[in-house]
Amino acid sequence: MSILQILTWPDERLSQRCAPVEGIVPDDLIRDMFDTMYAAKGRGLAAPQVGVMQRFFVMDVGWKEATPSPMVMINPVIMAAERVPVEMEEVCLSIPGLSVPVSRPKAVTVQWTAPEGDIHMADFDGFEARCIQHEFDHLNGVISLDHLDEPSRIACLTAYEKARP
Repeated sequence: MSILQILTWPDERLSQRCAPVEGIVPDDLIRDMFDTMYAAKGRGLAAPQVGVMQRFFVMDVGWKEATPSPMVMINPVIMAAERVPVEMEEVCLSIPGLSVPVSRPKAVTVQWTAPEGDIHMADFDGFEARCIQHEFDHLNGVISLDHLDEPSRIACLTAYEKARP
């Protein structure tokens, strides 16, 4: 078990679009990302958050409720999204201590490759869909603050900067 360092804002890698995964993602990297996510009390962790600039993420939205459902999505594509957005507060392991209101579709259809190479497609809704969209944003160099209007973004960044050690 290895706990990886989670990059924090304003690390410039968090604003970069990731390259597609070609080949396989090493099992030990996947295990380390899950270990890191669980240790940080998160529900999702994208590769760029640990400095790996490739299009994949791990997530487990049920582990805190004692219903583990670990997933790895490699080269995910959001194929469809519900038109009516829902606003919720989101937190991010790369922006510790900050909660941001983000409007996202309630449901999405996603296609991805699993670590063993199988291609999957499934519908997700509720918190699971939100987590997927949050991690998918990371693969495109988008953070939760990017969803805010400029005055709100400035206010959040100011609060974040004051709270940082």
